[in-house]
Amino acid sequence: MGTVAENIEIIRARIRAALERAGREPGSVRLVAVSKRQPLEAIREAMAAGQVLFGENYLQEAHDKVLAIDQGVAWHCIGHLQSNKARIAAEIFDCIETLDRLKLGKALESRLAELGKTMPVLIQVNVGGEAQKAGVAPHEAAQFCRDLQQFPHLIVQGLMTMPPFVDDPEESRGCFRQLRLLGEELAAQGLLGRQGPVELSMGMSGDFEVAIEEGATLVRVGTALFGER
Repeated sequence: MGTVAENIEIIRARIRAALERAGREPGSVRLVAVSKRQPLEAIREAMAAGQVLFGENYLQEAHDKVLAIDQGVAWHCIGHLQSNKARIAAEIFDCIETLDRLKLGKALESRLAELGKTMPVLIQVNVGGEAQKAGVAPHEAAQFCRDLQQFPHLIVQGLMTMPPFVDDPEESRGCFRQLRLLGEELAAQGLLGRQGPVELSMGMSGDFEVAIEEGATLVRVGTALFGER
């Protein structure tokens, strides 16, 4: 496996090719470098290669990294977030991709109001219906969006999902398509993307090209970028 910089260039080329196959505009997908459990040196190497968006799963680890790298990048929370950690999350992250409970939304809203800032959030949808995974059921997403409208500091910008693990990325296509169609339905109801284009965070190292073909705007790539942890 190549260096971080080399891997980023390969991933960017694969993103461009997937966009071309899908007939989508160049630049319409952003790469989220999944930097959990990666040292600061690897993050800085990615930054030197032009990477500006990083995804973290664990709050304390993310907090330490944000303090160490305090400018020039954006940080997304892509892991399960406990409501009692929402205050810190509201301070350090630029986006929460895993909002799935009203209690969490209320806790984020409270701290964001104190800070005087708004934050884009994505609703995590459990498209595969897996009991071990977080996320709202697809049929609950519209009501959840409506419930979140009571929180003016949360900007509900889109949806996020993690489909069931499969060896063949083609088997995830249906889940990605389902999320895209759900996003279109919610946007048509005025429930998503009221301050910009609807975001769809879907696709990881093994299947991000299929996700792009199905409409992803954010792809979360760790192993293919940084190597095995």
